[in-house]
Amino acid sequence: MITHGYADNNGLRMYYEVHGSAVPGQPPLLLVPGGGSTIGTNFGELIPMLAEQRQVLAVEEEGHGRTQPTSRPLTAENSAGDILAVLDQLNVETVDVLGFSAGGHTAIALALERPAAVRRLIAASTFVGRDAVPDEFWDGMAKATLDDMPDTYKDADSLLNPELGHLERLFELDRRRILDFPGWSDEELGTIAAATLVVGGDRDIVTAGYAARMAGIIPGARLLIVPGGHGDYLGEQAASGGDLRTMQATVPLLLRFLDG
Repeated sequence: MITHGYADNNGLRMYYEVHGSAVPGQPPLLLVPGGGSTIGTNFGELIPMLAEQRQVLAVEEEGHGRTQPTSRPLTAENSAGDILAVLDQLNVETVDVLGFSAGGHTAIALALERPAAVRRLIAASTFVGRDAVPDEFWDGMAKATLDDMPDTYKDADSLLNPELGHLERLFELDRRRILDFPGWSDEELGTIAAATLVVGGDRDIVTAGYAARMAGIIPGARLLIVPGGHGDYLGEQAASGGDLRTMQATVPLLLRFLDG
């Protein structure tokens, strides 16, 4: 069973999908895609596996997929506010949340802004400070153009939003989001109350060492490093190329953490 809709947050209408039925004793599992992604490109292969055991709630951030852009900047905090509007509309008080890449920033911001709303947090292939990646990463992001965006993302956006300029707006929202990302202090991260799992690939954008350091900052956080790259272990289309073996091996570990 799949339902979908939009929730309004001061003029931003966030698109959401609900997959499956509520499971007694378990909050919905909220999925937040990474930059440039839609629910389908990021989680299309993952959702059917998760929805066998959990009700899944997935969203698309501003300018992504079916959520149209506004004049405001795309930030983790703005998106967290949009998600709270979705939860309010659905009368959901508490979720578990998995945020991938830039979506991990939103998941962390949600856990910081509304601690009571997040029971368990999976921060997947993301980072919390600007020291996570070398200077070359920031230089490359500053010089990046639309040509650098994976064709998977371009095709998905053009299918949903064929109007002139939408893809360019999506690219610039994501580029500025990363370039302007301030990060969080260790003190701020030390206030996260949700049980947390930091997940990364051994060939990810951030190193396994950084992921371990991140897990050491968040109180009580667990660490999972899988043999993979940036999102292939979640079935992300651009990363996995249709090879779902790493995802199939990883999902039981994610569910084990969520089940506590």
